[in-house]
Amino acid sequence: MQKVTVAKGDGIGPEIMNCTLDILNAAGAKIDWEEVEIGEKAYPAGNSSGIPELAWESIRKNKVFLKAPITTPQGGGYKSLNVTLRKALGLFANIRPCKSFYPYVNTKHPKMDVVIIRENEEDLYAGIEHQQTQEVIQCLKLISRPGCEKIIRYAFEYAKLYNRKKVSCFVKDNIMKHTDGLFHQVFLEIAEEYPDIEADSWIIDIGAARLADSPEMFEVVVTSNLYGDVLSDIAAQISGSVGLAGSANVGESCAMFEAIHGSAPPIAGKNVANPSGLLRASIMMLNHIGQQEIAQKIKNAWSCAIEEGIHTEDIFKEGISTKLVSTTEFGEAIISRLGLSPKKLPSVQYQVGLKIDLPKYKRVPSPAKVLKGVDVFVDWKGSDPDSLAEKLQKLNSDIALSMITNRGVKVWPNGFDETFCTDHWRCRYEVSNGKPAENASIPNLLQQALKENVDVIKTENLYEFDGTRGYSLGLGQ
Repeated sequence: MQKVTVAKGDGIGPEIMNCTLDILNAAGAKIDWEEVEIGEKAYPAGNSSGIPELAWESIRKNKVFLKAPITTPQGGGYKSLNVTLRKALGLFANIRPCKSFYPYVNTKHPKMDVVIIRENEEDLYAGIEHQQTQEVIQCLKLISRPGCEKIIRYAFEYAKLYNRKKVSCFVKDNIMKHTDGLFHQVFLEIAEEYPDIEADSWIIDIGAARLADSPEMFEVVVTSNLYGDVLSDIAAQISGSVGLAGSANVGESCAMFEAIHGSAPPIAGKNVANPSGLLRASIMMLNHIGQQEIAQKIKNAWSCAIEEGIHTEDIFKEGISTKLVSTTEFGEAIISRLGLSPKKLPSVQYQVGLKIDLPKYKRVPSPAKVLKGVDVFVDWKGSDPDSLAEKLQKLNSDIALSMITNRGVKVWPNGFDETFCTDHWRCRYEVSNGKPAENASIPNLLQQALKENVDVIKTENLYEFDGTRGYSLGLGQ
């Protein structure tokens, strides 16, 4: 008997979770459920991420968590519950299968069968934001080598385990050459270890366009956090409905399973929501805990109901569907078909013992790290970069002002009058003789900035690693 933490969530959450649990119990799942309350009711009690201490204890003890959708209040310092869970528990891999069930669920892509594997812990979803001036707010995009290696290796191991022939990497390294550049570089390195699996890479914009237009081109897509969030919803929707898609969030010791859609407050309590996303997530959970026989029994019964045209409102279509059912009626239809196999949709037979084990991350020897200067970010209300440069050149020492940018665009020296400038200026000081900067150069510069009434809001040191520049150039530099 496997102990599993369960949360019924907010909005439509309780309805679809009750339906899912009824099906799991009827199918004979060997699970001891431990319910916790998280989300909307927990936020006002002082839990900024919506997770009380007792819930944390249950999830960390049981290691497996089945979660219905949660409503995160907007603003007010509330943190995303999902992001908090994924990061705190080390759930680095988000797996979202998106398959069409044509002709029983309407779609333009009858051959679609794509799995989106999304990095879950870093990128812009680190949630590190600061208002730095009246006009500019910053969000930090963090990409790490360990994060890249874990998720990319997971994608190739997933493809190997489930007999998929191609892994595609989606990045934007033509613009973000260091962050997305690292993701792409690690993808190329790891792809060489899997010569039997085709590997290709796409710039995210054209890749997303091709995924939306010709998803049969892809089998496994691996990408970073934000791109994966967007792509997986697109893929789920074009396969038939976001309401059909479930996801797994997997770490080294814990795992969480959920539908990919939200809590849908407008239809809460109406008994019309489609429980399929959460049910399919629970099938992934059963596979994860080694109950493959129960997983395939439920999946085949679900396929029977779908191909017989027994559909909830979100996928009901005249001429395809035969019966419009409520949430509870759909669950009852699945339960009555347990033990049956679909006649036209493919039946499944899950192999016992399928598991992905990744090697522990090993740090490589540290590169030679050399300080080459500093970017000083300044709050300045003027509009003439030449005037600002004149003021800032008074701070020169062994590191001297070499460039000023505004929103990443070079505005000094030789900037354009047409470039619109905010009150947020990046002022780059670099060594000019090729030698490392002095250790005291940056604190001395900041002390001098105080004397000259320069409003410094942030600094970023500039380093070379084994002779390779570790910082971006200005646009137009």
